Amino acid sequence: MLTLEGLRLCWEGWSLSAEMTIGEGARVGILGPSGAGKSTLLSAIAGYLDPCEGRILWKGQDLAGLAPAERPVSMIFQDNNLFPHLTAAENVGLGLRPDLRLSRDQKAAVEGALERVGLAGLGGRKPGQLSGGQAARVTLARTLLRRKPLILLDEPFGALGPALRREMLSLVDELAEDTGATLLMVSHEPNDARAIAREVVLVADGLAHPPAPTEAIFANPPAALKDYLGT
Repeated sequence: MLTLEGLRLCWEGWSLSAEMTIGEGARVGILGPSGAGKSTLLSAIAGYLDPCEGRILWKGQDLAGLAPAERPVSMIFQDNNLFPHLTAAENVGLGLRPDLRLSRDQKAAVEGALERVGLAGLGGRKPGQLSGGQAARVTLARTLLRRKPLILLDEPFGALGPALRREMLSLVDELAEDTGATLLMVSHEPNDARAIAREVVLVADGLAHPPAPTEAIFANPPAALKDYLGT
């Protein structure tokens, strides 16, 4: 269970407040206008930004003071965060050991993860030799290997076309189902949230609203969501 308790994030005169609980295994879309604080919220949960007030808890444990690598979190960014000088297999292997001194079993696990995301036989390619969709799959394979219980996605498929984005969302949905991970996904595309999110957190006007059922919030959107959707 992820709990944001009296949370307030501050940045140069701007602030975002949040008070909510997100259950284990939840799939939550985070929507709102540009600049509202969606990515900032994920960065705070991941440990890249310290709150000015409040606490972030996972299963009752306060995450304050824990570095990003020490948190129960995998975060996927829009640029996929791949190292261009490493092969796809090596980029995936970083999820197991930062020094890449992998055992035989760990190397087999890397190959298995690549196969799971549809990249069998492509482990020797570097990111520059991969398509955008393939690069995104490498990042998903690394996330799969890390087995963290909380997955944060910050518009990871924004640069992909509609058909490929749907394909990647379906893969994310399958991986979350396989691992039982809690999933929070920022997107500028409402249909992305409707595709895999069971709940939606609306971020607008300095507030991250508690999660609401996806279909219910779209069927009867609050004023801030109407403004965002242009309806």
